Amino acid sequence: MQEYITEEIIKIAWESIEGEDSRITVNSGKQHIPIQKGYVMQIEDKEVKQYILSNISDYFFGLSVDKQIFIDNKFAIGIECKAYTENAMIKRILVDFSLLKTIFPNISCYLFQLESQLGGDYCDLREITFGSKSTHTLMSYFPEVKLKIFTFLKGERKVDEPIHKQEYFKPLEKIRVEKAISLLATDLQNFL
Repeated sequence: MQEYITEEIIKIAWESIEGEDSRITVNSGKQHIPIQKGYVMQIEDKEVKQYILSNISDYFFGLSVDKQIFIDNKFAIGIECKAYTENAMIKRILVDFSLLKTIFPNISCYLFQLESQLGGDYCDLREITFGSKSTHTLMSYFPEVKLKIFTFLKGERKVDEPIHKQEYFKPLEKIRVEKAISLLATDLQNFL
């Protein structure tokens, strides 16, 4: 559901800045992260090293995030979509974006989450979010990523109160969707 909502927000954001439909593509295709030659050169077993060097074009890691926005076929924005996020997930998200930035250094990086389990005030939905100590500490080790975290639903995620059960539903307020649209539109404006 979060991926569907995100894709619709992307379309509306692009439309709101009068972007041409033919210029934008949204997908989740795998990007090839190549093996680092420095790593190969440090392999002590000469036979293994030579084998890898002889087949180096086959050595890559296929990586994607949930929504990848391309403008004029150039990777512009990556968005990871989560029902909720906790700090173990943040570590993986940061590593994924860090790897993507080795080949797409200028992409903007987002996390769109319905609920937050990151601690701090990510779930308060205030104008200014201070975040959490542990999340900021993790992000400090990936300064190139500059992850923008956006939460849609108010209130900390409670494991024993899943929002897919009717008695624990949380309203998705129009103002949050509009804020997400505005956030993306501001970033997409750089590509007009």
